[in-house]
Amino acid sequence: MSTDPPRNGEGDRRRRWRGRRAGLQPPSVSAPRCHLPVPGRIVLLTGILLAACRAEPDAAQQFPKPHRPVAPIVSDSFSTEDARDRLGEAEQVMALAGIRDGMWVADIGAGEGYYTVRLARAVGPKGRVLAEDIVPETRDRLAMRVQRENLDNVAVRLGTPDDAMLPARSFDRILMVHMYHEVESPYALLWRVREGLKPGGEIVVVDADRPASRHGMPPALLACEFKAVGLDLTRIQRIADGESYFASFKAARPRPAPAAIRACKP
Repeated sequence: MSTDPPRNGEGDRRRRWRGRRAGLQPPSVSAPRCHLPVPGRIVLLTGILLAACRAEPDAAQQFPKPHRPVAPIVSDSFSTEDARDRLGEAEQVMALAGIRDGMWVADIGAGEGYYTVRLARAVGPKGRVLAEDIVPETRDRLAMRVQRENLDNVAVRLGTPDDAMLPARSFDRILMVHMYHEVESPYALLWRVREGLKPGGEIVVVDADRPASRHGMPPALLACEFKAVGLDLTRIQRIADGESYFASFKAARPRPAPAAIRACKP
């Protein structure tokens, strides 16, 4: 078994379209909308459905590529959820993030829902959780789990490697847990994700303090990449196993034009 820190849900893989798993029938797709659903409905929203809802940069605008490795995919299994619970990371992360009843939270790279189901309980029936993943099969399995566990305050969404497809100005917290080092287009993703924050909202990253090639993200490099799109570090703290850290960011200035973004050097 890999000794790398836990991925955000078993089965989590950050890769492009590889086809729908044979025989898996996901819940029906809703009509195009730009907001989270009312309780009792699970929504699977694709980029095509949301295209008319989002104001995107001109196709000719280019985001820089990162001047660092993008971590390859390793084993998709960290341990059982009970084993992860014994480490206590999720409870500590939610406490540090100030997750509370009634909040709207996005779980980016949700995998099969380890954080999603715990966030759903934390925000309660008046809160909302949007769980996003870029792999159709993983998204479908998460949707089935949400239905099976009757999580009426959770919506499930399919994103792309450079766009989580978040509705604008909707979330108190946006979580990116043990996945940022695998994002192949970090500047494009962050440029879009930050628009999902409510005023005063925060983006929370959990990662390991080691090189991206070893499935981690040095904190200084993380802060630099976020700052490049107008997001400033507000808090950083070691957590759980001592190698992982919690970092939170807020929008400090308007987001720059894609062509004005300069990639950080390790």
